[in-house]
Amino acid sequence: MSVEFVSRPDFTRADAGIVKVSTWDVGTPERQRQAVEAIRDAWAGRQWPQPGPLSCTVHAGEDGKTLLHYAQWKDEESHLAFVRGGRDARDDDIDAAVPGIERIGIHTYELYRSSRLGGPDAREPGCVVIVDVEFEGADKARQRDWVDGVFEALGTDPAPAPGGIGAHFHVSTDGTRVLNYAEWVSTQAHADALAGPGDGVGSRTPQWERVQTYPGVTGGGVHRYTPALSLRPGGRGR
Repeated sequence: MSVEFVSRPDFTRADAGIVKVSTWDVGTPERQRQAVEAIRDAWAGRQWPQPGPLSCTVHAGEDGKTLLHYAQWKDEESHLAFVRGGRDARDDDIDAAVPGIERIGIHTYELYRSSRLGGPDAREPGCVVIVDVEFEGADKARQRDWVDGVFEALGTDPAPAPGGIGAHFHVSTDGTRVLNYAEWVSTQAHADALAGPGDGVGSRTPQWERVQTYPGVTGGGVHRYTPALSLRPGGRGR
């Protein structure tokens, strides 16, 4: 099966049971660019693996040294079958082109809720903001309650920040984390939203205060990325 290059992951596809998210540290902006090109070449030069992911997406970190990997899979069994096949030749090619890549962890998520925030689906994101939230201990009900609280805050915000395109909330399968894959029209639009009167991108409302002071949250972070590469098996319509 051939490789198809697309603009972004398809968050609506029903066959994506899990998502694997990981980070690479490549060191410099130049190595960022080289690594993206190496990933592109490694995948474009081969047929799509079977078993394999349903899609692979890579974004370049604003810090000039990291790459975010977002991969959709049918289920954990398909990922394990892929891993059991041994180190993929694509990784060998990438490491040969950009030696010394540091691969930093991997987390497994399920997509829980998605929302289009402002405007037609045709708008393409110029910036992807990854919001990580970590909780004390595993509690799947708490993960979902926190996300539901965010949706309540978004829905009742009297002055939502302009420039948001979509928010795709994922819950980790171990019950300890939430990841929001937020699409914005630009880095500046997100920066302007953060500079607003509220604490974060929202207004000063009781609903946002509940999100921001939610009990059991122990950590997390907000990181901006520039969309770099997204691909999937060829022959599937959008």
